[in-house]
Amino acid sequence: MHDKPIKWHHYLVIAILLIILSIISLAIGTGEISLLAIISGRATLNEINLLFVSRLPRTITIIISGASLAIGGLIMQALMQNRFVEPATTGVTESASLGLLIATIFFPNSDLLMKMIIAIIFAIVGTLILMNIIQHLGQGQIFVVPLLGIILSGIVGAIGDYLAWQFNLQMTLQSWSLGDFSGVLRGRYELIYFSIILLVVAYLFAERFTIVSLGKDIATNLGLNYQTISLLGIIIVSFISAISLVVVGTLPFLGIVVPNIISLIYGDNLKNSLPIVAMSGAIFVLVSDIIARSIIYPAEIPVGVVIGVIGAGLFLLLLYYLNKKPVSSGDDALEKN
Repeated sequence: MHDKPIKWHHYLVIAILLIILSIISLAIGTGEISLLAIISGRATLNEINLLFVSRLPRTITIIISGASLAIGGLIMQALMQNRFVEPATTGVTESASLGLLIATIFFPNSDLLMKMIIAIIFAIVGTLILMNIIQHLGQGQIFVVPLLGIILSGIVGAIGDYLAWQFNLQMTLQSWSLGDFSGVLRGRYELIYFSIILLVVAYLFAERFTIVSLGKDIATNLGLNYQTISLLGIIIVSFISAISLVVVGTLPFLGIVVPNIISLIYGDNLKNSLPIVAMSGAIFVLVSDIIARSIIYPAEIPVGVVIGVIGAGLFLLLLYYLNKKPVSSGDDALEKN
């Protein structure tokens, strides 16, 4: 495990880039808006309403969801001791989606918060099932865990497709599987603020998650309650996945490519890299959303499509780079565990 100290000007550069992209996000859209006029107090009522009803909620949601999903992927990689997993490839997102679908079918009059809680419960159960399978079968080669996750995702997804077909909810299920910020408006996005609490908890326990990534035996020898910290990580990832699914849908590859790129630059210590991972995740989604809104302007395509294309390309580059890179001591430990 290698760790490179993060200098203050790295934070500054990334923070400035995040601010610039946030301003661009606020300015882009079919409705005309002048940020200078709003700042100077010369904006029209329509511009003010557009900013606070649509643009600002959308940008806030992009930043928080990007940061939280990147951190969710980072924590899951620590729990699974595998670089190539994230909620969307391990059955977590599909389990949350199944829970949300069941809540929609059997509790149609329940509010969004209740549906989210049911989705979280299903996400936790799905993650525990995968971890139990891994413990019984052994991790083996580094690609075994992602393959098991894909198999579990396929099974859970098939159950969801069957239920959606039975109750004529195919379009609803499809809308959850594709990330889209166009429906984010004031009054329909506030659940995303729960993710901020989860990010704070993740930072407070980051050092413990780093120890968990070394394996159960090492963590226990260091005096860490492995099961408790693992369960906490599962709960955090499940909450993040369910909240993101309810508010915006699925954003693929985000939880894989961002943590891996930051890990290659700054190392594997979660507390050291977590703030950079969070800001980089937000930047990645901001750039993708700006492209999604600009490529066929004034219309837009779902941001999940853009993230999928860019993320897939970056993932292939990561696979190529890591395949040529000599195996580090941390990877040796991963293979042994």
